[in-house]
Amino acid sequence: MEEKIFMARVAEQAERFDDMVEFLKPILREKGGDFSVEERNLLSVGFKNLIGGKRTAIRTISAIEQNPKYQKFGAALGEYKKKIEGELQQDCQNIINMIKNDAMKTQQEAEGRAFFLKMVGDYFRYMAESATGDKLAQARDGALQHYKEAEAAGRELQACNPIKLGLALNFSVFYYEVMQDNKQACTLAETALQEAMNKIDDVDEETFRDAKSIIELLKENLTLWKEEEGGDNQIEDL
Repeated sequence: MEEKIFMARVAEQAERFDDMVEFLKPILREKGGDFSVEERNLLSVGFKNLIGGKRTAIRTISAIEQNPKYQKFGAALGEYKKKIEGELQQDCQNIINMIKNDAMKTQQEAEGRAFFLKMVGDYFRYMAESATGDKLAQARDGALQHYKEAEAAGRELQACNPIKLGLALNFSVFYYEVMQDNKQACTLAETALQEAMNKIDDVDEETFRDAKSIIELLKENLTLWKEEEGGDNQIEDL
């Protein structure tokens, strides 16, 4: 177990995120949800970076498609983007399956349960970013369900708890980008921000540091959402 965690860290430093996830898979199976904060963070980094390049690639190709100069290559661009979208959908589904079948197979304390439910919501949201038709509906519904379950699981967590704040950040991004519900996105973000600001002076230094970075992202998103309805701004999430 110790060697696998060490090798996952090595793979992270080497930016070999496919390998990082492979090193983490047996830990998921063996530990069955009993993770330290450090191990949860390793999983989060590995999964996020595994699909990060594909999300960026899809955005890049979409931007090129909008350029009139390249309309004659539209069919080739569309096929290439569709290929990457298929890879992203498969990666996200594999991650969701690993979390639900391995990481969540035992009963966890509130923080761990909220963490993994939020993560499932995130990967359904990433699927929804490039899905259409029935696949979009399924991804949207999956994200909404698991974000709500994460909210319920983390209800008793302190307002400045980084997992609770990160959930509010990503859930509000989901409402803005996927549900296209600007009002609900702002309401969710503002509520979390206000509750955290009311308690920020009462937390220890480590919690303050982690909470402060998420609070800044919430503020940035709220500024964008209130200034513009829609637009192509880069929305921040975790």
